[in-house]
Amino acid sequence: MKNFIIPMSLLLMVTASCATRVVSDENAQFSRQEADTVETAIGPLVLPAPDSTESVRNESKLVDWPTEGLPTAPEGFVVSRFADGFDNPRITYVGPNGDLFVVESNTKNSADRITIMQDQDGDGTYKFREIFIDDLNKPYGMLVLGEFFYIAHTDGVYRYAYQQGQKKLTSVGEKILDLPAGGYNNHWTRNLIANEDNTKIYVSVGSASNNGEYGMDEEIRRACILEINPDGSGEVVFASGLRNPVGMSWNPHSGELWAAVNERDKLGDKLVPDYITSVKRDGFYGWPYSYFGQIEDPRMEGQRPDLVEKAIIPDVPVGNHTASLGLAFYDDNVFPEKYRNGAFVGQHGSWNKSVLSGYKVLFVPFENGQPGPPEDFLTGFIANLEKSEVYGRPAGVAVLPDGSILVNDDTGNTLWRVKAVSKSNSTD
Repeated sequence: MKNFIIPMSLLLMVTASCATRVVSDENAQFSRQEADTVETAIGPLVLPAPDSTESVRNESKLVDWPTEGLPTAPEGFVVSRFADGFDNPRITYVGPNGDLFVVESNTKNSADRITIMQDQDGDGTYKFREIFIDDLNKPYGMLVLGEFFYIAHTDGVYRYAYQQGQKKLTSVGEKILDLPAGGYNNHWTRNLIANEDNTKIYVSVGSASNNGEYGMDEEIRRACILEINPDGSGEVVFASGLRNPVGMSWNPHSGELWAAVNERDKLGDKLVPDYITSVKRDGFYGWPYSYFGQIEDPRMEGQRPDLVEKAIIPDVPVGNHTASLGLAFYDDNVFPEKYRNGAFVGQHGSWNKSVLSGYKVLFVPFENGQPGPPEDFLTGFIANLEKSEVYGRPAGVAVLPDGSILVNDDTGNTLWRVKAVSKSNSTD
């Protein structure tokens, strides 16, 4: 019997081949799983198995608008450049008297300021523009309650003595609530909204991680919406399991709080859809253990079956990896009838998808307080899909006193205004 000597190089090739096959088999195990179907408020949603496609990094690249270039709105609307020259204008808050407060903040090299714009003669143009306050710490949410101006920094909520109409905030801020600072990717934003009688403030806080990879001790008071009294006391977790809730708005028909939530990354192109949803008191929405109800995240499988069992299915999926940040219900009567009481969603756009998604403003129609399927409203921000080039990235959305809507394009440093051409299709 002859002895055969296998060259070491061949042995290494065989070993590597086996290892590759093991990894491939593990990925195939996920891809062989059947798709899940869940019933949302707008109908059935089919979700593929985790890792049925590769998870990729695909960052968009900013290019200049062509001469006279503008975003595109549906027929019956006109788009104009409302203001520009900002430094990453993330959101705009419309004060009770119609003053506009534009937050300029960012993940890195943040301007950390708020700019005020005022329409001083009531003609609908905001000629006055100055820095309202600076030297902040990644500001985001703003709120006027009584004689206070509230600002949510990444590490806490502050309030400042304030009189409506003042052009600069000069008082020293009082920190009324400590918050865990920073967070995974862009989860440093902290938004604010008050209830109708101004007795409670709701504070959105994103997760510290993508899917709990740093341990759940790092997620205390995170991935949730907190409820506090106007002086910062009485904190309770209003709802949890919301990976990165950013936009918040009240449904004008039902009075429910709604939120725009960014879901988790690195499960492939087709998972997990971002969403907007009504937010139930004491509700749990799945993160990080499951998504869209009882579909377990394979990275957290078996860890908290008790929470998975009670996870609520979000109401309206708005696409995978769209980074849906802005949310504003339309509570005016200037736009055509179909838009009244519906919701606008600012989609900042993907980085974790092979083909860009988002980079637009969606409209979600509502009838008797119930949502319908989303539809495109403001598009044209993608310059070249193959090259992943964009003209800008919509973020915050606000309804202006004249019934038009304002869209913050933070990366493009521009505010876009969308107006109805006429009121011919509207009734009081």
